[in-house]
Amino acid sequence: ASCVQYRLVVRDVKTLQILQLYTCLDQVQYIEWSSDSLFILCAMYKRGIVQVWSLEQPDWHCKIDEGSAGLVASCWSPDGRHILNTTEFHLRITVWSLCTKSVSYIKYPKACQQGIAFTKDGRYMAVAERRDCKDFVSIFVCSDWQLLRHFDTETQDLFGIEWAPNGCVLAVWDTCLEYKILLYSLDGRLLSTYRAYEWSLGVKSIAWSPSSQFLAVGSYDEKVRILNHVTWKKITEFEHPATIANTKTIVYKEVEKSPSVETERLSFPPTRALASSLFSTQSKYDVSQVPVSLQYIKPVADRANPKMGIGMLAFSPDNCFLATKNDNIPNAVWIWDIQKLKLFVVLEQLCAIQSFQWDPRQPRLAVCTGNSKVYLWSPAGCVSVQVPMEGDFQIVSLSWHSSGDSMVLLSKDNFCVCYLEREEV
Repeated sequence: ASCVQYRLVVRDVKTLQILQLYTCLDQVQYIEWSSDSLFILCAMYKRGIVQVWSLEQPDWHCKIDEGSAGLVASCWSPDGRHILNTTEFHLRITVWSLCTKSVSYIKYPKACQQGIAFTKDGRYMAVAERRDCKDFVSIFVCSDWQLLRHFDTETQDLFGIEWAPNGCVLAVWDTCLEYKILLYSLDGRLLSTYRAYEWSLGVKSIAWSPSSQFLAVGSYDEKVRILNHVTWKKITEFEHPATIANTKTIVYKEVEKSPSVETERLSFPPTRALASSLFSTQSKYDVSQVPVSLQYIKPVADRANPKMGIGMLAFSPDNCFLATKNDNIPNAVWIWDIQKLKLFVVLEQLCAIQSFQWDPRQPRLAVCTGNSKVYLWSPAGCVSVQVPMEGDFQIVSLSWHSSGDSMVLLSKDNFCVCYLEREEV
């Protein structure tokens, strides 16, 4: 599904044929599929309206108007039959049921980076709350929205919450001014508190491993710390220095090469295909000899949100690798071997990393850097793929299909679908 201003277009993934066209009441700011792919939610934050469309019954329609309360966020519950709307100024979360048309209210939600978290099995929801200048977490049962637990957290200014994939542990982390990670059980008991240091900017990003055995914590001091699920103590820490000295680390460096064109083929004026190939630069990867010096940027210390520390991290679906990005070294992706707890590969790109995401089915990482190429890494090697589109198509983010056979590449104004051929085993 994609939106062009107030039009919602639903296409077939394999053929890209248009299956349905819906017209919304205003320009759409956000869309989201329900978990069973039968409904699509379209949020128009400026108007405080959510419209829901059914794929099975195109004539059926639903409109939720928050009225004067306004709307700043909207999402599906895991069952795909309830919609959670957060009103302006985070006054409350309204839970709308598509089945019974009933409404429930959750008071005092906190305005933070990640204030709502569902367990992977969809049974429980945790909500970060702020009341009387104190932080709390409420845990609800998603089947009937009854409150299961309500407890205060030992945080100065709670910044985010995240369930472990097995749904047994809730990670709560504090503002970047206070290095603190708290781990709570489902019944609200504090299992452990982790602090790496004091009096400096703290946690920037976190990621659970798919097995729930590890919690990776990215910090402003350019390190990733790995906590284990038994004692919640640090097993190891991964540093991100500007110089790679270990001879066992493979460094792939992206190099540009201009395409060679036979002079016999040149015509004037050149054909459109030939002109685009003449002026487009192709790129490939070379394996660099270590030691390798990476491009390092000194952050501006007197500005808010300095470009420093571990801004992105993600585990591979098989639990074997961890990909990280250090904002001080914006052009590099670091890939760590989790079984050996060592640095495995560094990809050094020509442009700054915009986004990366693992293939959901195998250890294959897709990377984009704001140009018209997509980069793929797997343990077998690394490849740079030029997107065959006319004009300036700058990929700023990407998203894998759940099958791992295709991915959507997004630029500011356009998108394209990249299909990958599956190797026959």
